[in-house]
Amino acid sequence: MKTFFQDEARFGRMTDPVNCWAPGGLRPLVKTHMIREYTHVFSAACPSDGQTFSLILPFADTPAMQLFLEELSQQFKDCRLVVVMDRAAWHRSKELGPFENIRILFQPAHSPELNPVEHLWEHIREKHLRNRSWSSLEDLEQQLEGILKQLAASADTVRNLVGFRWAII
Repeated sequence: MKTFFQDEARFGRMTDPVNCWAPGGLRPLVKTHMIREYTHVFSAACPSDGQTFSLILPFADTPAMQLFLEELSQQFKDCRLVVVMDRAAWHRSKELGPFENIRILFQPAHSPELNPVEHLWEHIREKHLRNRSWSSLEDLEQQLEGILKQLAASADTVRNLVGFRWAII
């Protein structure tokens, strides 16, 4: 049996400049733009072994959640999975099919701090996407794909980000 924590995050082309280092006397230049194009990353992470599973999808809704759970179920078809997630409407939809190897547990309402996957999003935004801009949504998605593959290959990094003692079952 494996326990995964699941969450999704929205990433977009709208930039929000943040402080950065520059040599004394120089003002850093950061390219910004106000383009409202977004994509969503659905991820599940196992705190005990650092395994992750992610999909980049155009929407965060019931069909996207169904697709994510189907793919997660297939990826770990030889395991029983407990998937802990928040109470988003698309997580609780009656349209989500039953999965033979997945048991869903909901975390308490209004408690995103209890989901260790939130730390993955912070890591991605701070270490990889800070003060960056993309010429297209496809460029952003390619960047996210590379970052997610890098995280999937680095179980130690994932364990350090999501491996809270209370989350390891």
